[in-house]
Amino acid sequence: MQDAHRHFLPAAGRHFLLPLYDPLVRVLGADRARGALLEQANVRAGERVLDLGCGTGTLVVQLKRRQPGADVVGIDPDANALARARRKARRADVAVAFDRGFADELPYPDRAFDRVFSSFMFHHLGSSEREAMLREVRRVLKPGGLFHLLDFVHRPENERGLVARLLHASPTLKENTDELLLARLTSAGFADARRVDARKLLVGAVAYYRATAV
Repeated sequence: MQDAHRHFLPAAGRHFLLPLYDPLVRVLGADRARGALLEQANVRAGERVLDLGCGTGTLVVQLKRRQPGADVVGIDPDANALARARRKARRADVAVAFDRGFADELPYPDRAFDRVFSSFMFHHLGSSEREAMLREVRRVLKPGGLFHLLDFVHRPENERGLVARLLHASPTLKENTDELLLARLTSAGFADARRVDARKLLVGAVAYYRATAV
């Protein structure tokens, strides 16, 4: 059983800021970036999909609206964020399953999913957690299943503004380079790891990666 008392970084950075999370990420363009991720992924009916660090449920609700025939699961360690995610899914009248847990200790059997998503979560993890998470993603994906990763990329020379500079000063974000991300995906046992798109948000550059479980 996973340790419910493990430390984790809440979606908004602090628990008391959670009510501000959805409006803030919407203004910063993260919802549009997630929409582009889903458009690229083109999930099909009948596929089982997992969203790691689902937070308040924005991506899974978007996904289920886009493809009602998919079986969608969101997982997050934050019980308060999950409560908001469940309310969001009920308001949208979509069926999404939510579990409490950590991305590096997934409570699912081997080969349980056709797709796994991670959006704006990877940069919060330390090096050992990143490696463990990717191994777990590889484990729960079916052979030929796809991992879709969206996150900030470390390009400090291109960042402007106080918030962007603070974000890119984070030691964990400094590990988010194309070279390191792709090398980690390959080391975890994925094939055809590649960057498929990139764009700029108000707080910095983001990139989209895809890799295949073998």
